Amino acid sequence: MNKSLITPIPPTKWYDGLAQYQHQGIAHVLATVVAVNGSAPRELQSKMIVTLDGCCDTLGGGSLEHDVTITARQLLSGEIDANEPRGFKPLKEGKSEKAQAVRRDAVYTKHYPLGATLAQCCGGSVTVMFECFNVIPPMSLLVFGGGHVAAALMTVLAELPCQIDWVDSRPEMFERYLTDESIATDQKIAYNLPAHIRPHIEEDPVDFIQPFVANSMRGASVNPSMKKGTQYFILVMTHDHSLDFDLVRATLDAYVKIGFDDSSTLTSLPYLGCISSATKAKRFRDRLLQRDYNEQMVDKLTMPIGLKTGGKEPMAVAISIAAQVLQLYNNL
Repeated sequence: MNKSLITPIPPTKWYDGLAQYQHQGIAHVLATVVAVNGSAPRELQSKMIVTLDGCCDTLGGGSLEHDVTITARQLLSGEIDANEPRGFKPLKEGKSEKAQAVRRDAVYTKHYPLGATLAQCCGGSVTVMFECFNVIPPMSLLVFGGGHVAAALMTVLAELPCQIDWVDSRPEMFERYLTDESIATDQKIAYNLPAHIRPHIEEDPVDFIQPFVANSMRGASVNPSMKKGTQYFILVMTHDHSLDFDLVRATLDAYVKIGFDDSSTLTSLPYLGCISSATKAKRFRDRLLQRDYNEQMVDKLTMPIGLKTGGKEPMAVAISIAAQVLQLYNNL
């Protein structure tokens, strides 16, 4: 099992949490004390991070922090419209789309008198600013194959908000990205790639499938209301047709393991696409049906991948794939 897909230890300091959640694309709120009048549990500019299932750092504990946590999670779940100019105002029925449009520039403020209402004896008051980040999560892609099309695809995806695990069994496919320091020292491998693109050299790439699918279902269950379109993508484009087929089968098997027959699960499953010709697509489909995968399951496989553009050059194919991914992600 590849350790890079394991969830790291939760952070305890707000700045560590901010860095980690930004990097992972996890929805979170940065809560900051922006005004203090009189006595208060924490000083001006104190901060904490709130996610849908955790917190790091503190604004002083007690009822104040409890309410800050609840408010932050209501912002993340769309129960509060961050664009309302004042007050604690839950959305009315049918207005959730406006809240779902909240992006990283959404800011919400709330004033807290620290008296009997909050069971706080400080006697002063504070104003807390809530800044929402990654409310609509970035795309997460698992890409198999380090060939010309995949390399071109990375050039496109390097400029987009996403997380990519890029897998190939051949070390030479990533040699072009090695830093001079890696070549000179022959120790820790470093690549000239954006931080959100993580190369993996793995003898058995199939091992990546199950944890990725499991992670996708956890992500969908944590905050289904904020999911705009497809968030998770498995792209199969290796040099070996038999490996492509094994990866496709492993993904369909992972779908079965998490409950493919559940209608609520169907819409949350990762996109599965395989680069192919029309002939290869038909052959794969026939072989899958012969192995007792039902048609509904086989229909989850997209072959060939990418929008029809007519171009066959690696960059043209890569752009068509990226366009299809963005189309699905934005639910167009």
